[in-house]
Amino acid sequence: MSASIKIDKDFANKQITVLSEFKAPKEKIWDAFTNPDITDKWWAPKPYQAITKQSDFKNGGQWLYYMLSPEGEKHWCLAEFYNIKQAESYEVTDAFCDENGNLNNDFPRMNWKNSFEEENGTTRVTNEITYARVEDMKQILEMGFEEGYSMGLNQLNDLLNEKKI
Repeated sequence: MSASIKIDKDFANKQITVLSEFKAPKEKIWDAFTNPDITDKWWAPKPYQAITKQSDFKNGGQWLYYMLSPEGEKHWCLAEFYNIKQAESYEVTDAFCDENGNLNNDFPRMNWKNSFEEENGTTRVTNEITYARVEDMKQILEMGFEEGYSMGLNQLNDLLNEKKI
């Protein structure tokens, strides 16, 4: 069964909002988003694989990872964490980079606010993703963000249903 996912694109405010729901406790979903051992299992859309080089989930910490293509290509990303409210929300600035975390300015940065709420055993995740320019938002959408992130969220849902996390 697929995860419940709703994606809203607000070009006027340069924001994408993703609402997803999982039949799991909030702590488990929080860990799935913040623990790289778990995130690596679902973050990249298949057939890609997410691989963490380093992660330090704390205010001012970073997550340096890459998405490995079936052909062996590595697409590096750097996430910088801030405003962490344990098991409630956190914010992150995400960007494409090289293997040393040097930003690739050919691609836009994204600011994510991730919030987690649980009710009756179901956890709702809200991702508010904002961009500096509407052109940046359009570029990320054209690269397949909507399909890729939905695939990742469904992979997380599958892992939960199979009790693999």
